[in-house]
Amino acid sequence: MDVIERVERCLEETIESNRGPFCPPGLDQAIQYAVFPGGARIRPKICLAVADACGEDHPEISDAAAASIELLHCASLVHDDLPCFDDSPLRRGRPSVHHAFGERLAVLTGDALIVLAFQALTRAASRAPERLPQLIEIIARSVGMHSGIVAGQAWECEPEVNLADYQQLKTGSLFAAATAAGAAAAGVDPKPWRALGENIGSAYQVVDDILDVAGDAEQLGKPIGQDEARGHPSSVREMGLNGARRHFESVMAGIVEKIPPCPGRARLKARVMEESSKFLPASLAEHAA
Repeated sequence: MDVIERVERCLEETIESNRGPFCPPGLDQAIQYAVFPGGARIRPKICLAVADACGEDHPEISDAAAASIELLHCASLVHDDLPCFDDSPLRRGRPSVHHAFGERLAVLTGDALIVLAFQALTRAASRAPERLPQLIEIIARSVGMHSGIVAGQAWECEPEVNLADYQQLKTGSLFAAATAAGAAAAGVDPKPWRALGENIGSAYQVVDDILDVAGDAEQLGKPIGQDEARGHPSSVREMGLNGARRHFESVMAGIVEKIPPCPGRARLKARVMEESSKFLPASLAEHAA
């Protein structure tokens, strides 16, 4: 079974196991809509790649950690698209959840996905219960008010914000959780693994900023020009298009150095570079140059 199949199976099982006769049909449909079909699933793929490189001994726990991170990512997209934030009509090439199901169900869908993320972890905990507290702390930290997505989103409500801090919270935190949780799921100290995720997240966010200016809305499956329209912090606004591209290349050059020693380091290096190389389309790299 390949990585994507593992992630999709765990996502499906988590949602199915929490269905019941009292779940409102609209909420059930909205949750399915928000999660399937997914995007690139880059965060859970990185989580499983790290677990594999660290010599995972309980794949069920690694799968649950990866699925938990993806459910939180889906929740953040649902909330991010709401009228009170980006008011985006599209996500992944089709109507965003609040356009398809209404604003009230969209709020509840995001909330439900956050809860499902932690239910995914607890379902797998019986395999190695001693690893659960650390996994919960790692993943909760990535979405919390101090150092996670919530804090990143809240900085958009402030008059001034440091770009690096904002991007690390809103994007890098969940990538850092992916690498740290992958290590913790395999029974390895997660602390040395956070820097790798933070650097991958930084590269990903710079690309997202570039695509918001120079990307194609149809290919991206969402509107472009949102950062400028809403005054969001952006690498392109701060550095210009060429500067953002150079910053991306600089971050990419240091990613491999952040991989801690582990049994599958060479294999992980290849996977990380393969996934990261897909971030910025060649056409945009040439355009920026």
